[in-house]
Amino acid sequence: MGLLVATVAAFAITEHLKLIRSPVYGTLVSKVLSPACHCSTSKAAVRIRLRHTDRVTVTIVDSHHHRVATIASQFRMEARHAHSFKWDGHTETGSVAPDGVYYPWVYLEHAAHHTFRFINKITLDTKIPNVLSAAAEKAVLFAGPGRSVALRYSFSEPAHAVIYLRRRQLVVGRPTRPKGKIKWAGTIGGSPVPEGTYVLSVGARDDAGNQTRIANRIRVKVVVRYIDVVPRRILIRAGKRLTVRVQTDAARYKWRLGHQHGARRGKVLRLHAPTTPGTYRLVLSEHGHSTTALVRVRAK
Repeated sequence: MGLLVATVAAFAITEHLKLIRSPVYGTLVSKVLSPACHCSTSKAAVRIRLRHTDRVTVTIVDSHHHRVATIASQFRMEARHAHSFKWDGHTETGSVAPDGVYYPWVYLEHAAHHTFRFINKITLDTKIPNVLSAAAEKAVLFAGPGRSVALRYSFSEPAHAVIYLRRRQLVVGRPTRPKGKIKWAGTIGGSPVPEGTYVLSVGARDDAGNQTRIANRIRVKVVVRYIDVVPRRILIRAGKRLTVRVQTDAARYKWRLGHQHGARRGKVLRLHAPTTPGTYRLVLSEHGHSTTALVRVRAK
């Protein structure tokens, strides 16, 4: 009977404790930081609210529960007002803490003389990700709406892939992977680039904000075209049938040769040469972009 009563009492106490709300709530803790990145993740934030006004001391401890830094000491916090305490990744001696996992502890002076040991991990990471390889899946991008070229990459660790043109950032990949591909649509700031050869560079940026140095990015050459014709010079007799290959990713393109013109689909264009000898220009165009072949027509 005594054991039964004790069990019931323990259960009642446990259920009562569940109903007591924690004096600390609304906790948000940064997951990663890199003190050397000079970016938004160069500091970690510990954001809390208190149910009652109190003085708080916030410390950072390592995975062995050794104190590393005190980022707030007896700081007065008003009830229900959120406050963020920042840690710059340095120890109390001023040196940068080693890479690793850290935790925030919050001590309340008046409410309970209690230290709340949060399990929220703060990962300090200063290691720079390296690009092991990068290459375009195709050397020529026939650009246009819905078209892109994929750049395959391999990194030394999971990271976001970033495409640059010189020092300008063009594309940032969303997933953090050690291997994958990232696509470029042949645009800068949403506008199509002119035809030409572009030397892109691929870098890596991890969640802590560390990114590949400029000198260590891998360059990838991509030729941007919109429409092309092969061959560029054609010699044919008057009235004869001529055939050219059209290189484009457009579903439809227009053509013009002398007084003839029209619209076609497909990669092969077959026409009849003009009946009058002379030099003509075969012009193919799509979405405002064009290419030209020189057609010399001889007498029959």
